[in-house]
Amino acid sequence: MPTVVASDPRATLRGGLPDRYLTPDDIADMFGVPLETVYQWRRKRTGPPGFRIGKHLRYDPADVRAYVMQRKSTGQSAA
Repeated sequence: MPTVVASDPRATLRGGLPDRYLTPDDIADMFGVPLETVYQWRRKRTGPPGFRIGKHLRYDPADVRAYVMQRKSTGQSAA
Protein backbone atom coordinates (compact mmCIF):
# COMPACT_ATOMS: atom_id res chain seq x y z
CA MET A 1 0.00 0.00 0.00
CA PRO A 2 1.50 3.43 -0.96
CA THR A 3 2.40 5.95 1.69
CA VAL A 4 0.18 9.03 1.81
CA VAL A 5 2.10 12.33 1.86
CA ALA A 6 0.54 15.10 3.94
CA SER A 7 -0.58 18.07 1.83
CA ASP A 8 -0.10 20.51 4.74
CA PRO A 9 3.55 21.68 4.61
CA ARG A 10 3.51 22.32 8.38
CA ALA A 11 2.96 18.59 8.87
CA THR A 12 6.46 17.96 7.52
CA LEU A 13 7.98 19.41 10.68
CA ARG A 14 5.59 17.50 12.94
CA GLY A 15 5.25 14.15 11.24
CA GLY A 16 8.55 13.40 9.53
CA LEU A 17 10.33 14.48 6.42
CA PRO A 18 8.54 14.67 3.06
CA ASP A 19 9.90 12.91 0.01
CA ARG A 20 10.42 16.19 -1.85
CA TYR A 21 12.23 19.49 -1.47
CA LEU A 22 10.19 22.41 -0.19
CA THR A 23 9.37 25.56 -2.14
CA PRO A 24 9.43 29.13 -0.83
CA ASP A 25 5.61 28.96 -0.75
CA ASP A 26 5.85 25.87 1.49
CA ILE A 27 8.20 27.74 3.84
CA ALA A 28 5.89 30.77 3.97
CA ASP A 29 2.93 28.51 4.76
CA MET A 30 4.89 26.60 7.39
CA PHE A 31 5.94 29.67 9.31
CA GLY A 32 2.79 31.71 8.62
CA VAL A 33 4.69 34.59 7.02
CA PRO A 34 4.33 36.39 3.70
CA LEU A 35 6.31 34.97 0.78
CA GLU A 36 8.36 38.19 0.62
CA THR A 37 9.57 37.51 4.18
CA VAL A 38 11.00 34.18 3.03
CA TYR A 39 12.92 35.96 0.27
CA GLN A 40 14.14 38.61 2.76
CA TRP A 41 15.41 35.86 5.07
CA ARG A 42 17.29 34.42 2.10
CA ARG A 43 18.87 37.78 1.19
CA LYS A 44 19.81 38.48 4.83
CA ARG A 45 20.89 34.85 5.44
CA THR A 46 18.71 34.66 8.56
CA GLY A 47 16.18 32.01 7.58
CA PRO A 48 16.45 28.32 6.80
CA PRO A 49 19.17 27.57 4.26
CA GLY A 50 17.97 27.11 0.71
CA PHE A 51 19.61 26.20 -2.56
CA ARG A 52 18.96 26.69 -6.25
CA ILE A 53 17.99 24.08 -8.80
CA GLY A 54 18.44 26.11 -11.96
CA LYS A 55 16.34 29.22 -11.35
CA HIS A 56 14.20 27.57 -8.67
CA LEU A 57 14.78 28.03 -4.94
CA ARG A 58 14.30 24.89 -2.84
CA TYR A 59 14.73 23.90 0.79
CA ASP A 60 15.81 20.53 2.14
CA PRO A 61 13.30 19.47 4.83
CA ALA A 62 16.17 18.19 7.01
CA ASP A 63 17.80 21.65 6.89
CA VAL A 64 14.50 23.35 7.74
CA ARG A 65 14.00 21.01 10.70
CA ALA A 66 17.58 21.69 11.91
CA TYR A 67 16.96 25.44 11.56
CA VAL A 68 13.79 25.23 13.66
CA MET A 69 15.46 23.09 16.32
CA GLN A 70 18.44 25.46 16.49
CA ARG A 71 16.13 28.48 16.87
CA LYS A 72 14.10 26.74 19.56
CA SER A 73 17.18 25.70 21.53
CA THR A 74 18.69 29.21 21.50
CA GLY A 75 15.40 31.09 21.89
CA GLN A 76 16.10 33.27 18.84
CA SER A 77 13.47 34.94 16.72
CA ALA A 78 13.39 34.22 13.00
CA ALA A 79 14.46 37.64 11.74
